[in-house]
Amino acid sequence: MRDLAVQTLLTLDGVMQAPGGPEEDPTGGFEYGGWSVTAWDDTMMETMMETMGEGDYVLGRKTYEIFAAYWPHVDNSMGRKLTRATKHVASNTLGDADWANTIVMSGDLVAQIRELKAGDGPELQVLGSWDLIQTLAANDLVDEYRLWIYPLVVGKGKRLFGDAVAASGLELVDSKASSTGVLITTYRRKGPVEIGSFALEEPTEAEVQRRESLDD
Repeated sequence: MRDLAVQTLLTLDGVMQAPGGPEEDPTGGFEYGGWSVTAWDDTMMETMMETMGEGDYVLGRKTYEIFAAYWPHVDNSMGRKLTRATKHVASNTLGDADWANTIVMSGDLVAQIRELKAGDGPELQVLGSWDLIQTLAANDLVDEYRLWIYPLVVGKGKRLFGDAVAASGLELVDSKASSTGVLITTYRRKGPVEIGSFALEEPTEAEVQRRESLDD
C-alpha cells in the first residue's frame, strides 16, 4: 500500500495559484503570480531537497508541462531526481510526453489512482496540480498534506480546499518556521471529523429543584 502526499505552497488565505511567477497561471485575472519567490531561505531549500524526488509523482497536465520545460535541462541533484522519478500525468489531452519516465493517465483517474495506491512502490507525491488535487481530495485519496503557509493574503485565486473536499480529521505531525515566516507543516489524515458543542446543557428537573432549594 502506498501513501499519497500533497505538497503545496499556500497563502494564509488558502490560495495556491501561481506561486512561482505571473506566467504560471493568470486565469481568472490573477494578479499576484510569483508571490512565493522572495520568501525562500536555506531552511526551505533544505526541506525541499529532503522531501522532493524520493517518490513517484502524480501531476496535472499544466504542472507537468511547466516542470518538463525546465527540469530536464537543469543539471543538479534536484533536476536529476525529478528526471529519474516516475511521473504519472493525469490528462486526456496530453499528446507528447517525452520527459523520461513519464506515464500519461487518461480515462477513469480515480480508479487509476486507487490502483497505484494499492500497489507496491515509493510514496506518491503531488506537486502543484490544482485541478488534480480537487479530484483527489473529493475522493478521500490524500493521506498527507505538506503545506507551506506564507505570511500574506491575496484575497482571491484558486484555493487548495474547494467545496467538494471529503470531510476528514487531520493530525499535525511536523512543523517548523523559516526565517521569513513561512510555516512548513505536515498533516496526516486522522479519521472522521470530531464534533462537539460549547452550548450549556439544559438542567434536569431534579437539578432545577436542587438549585431552588439551595436558594431558599
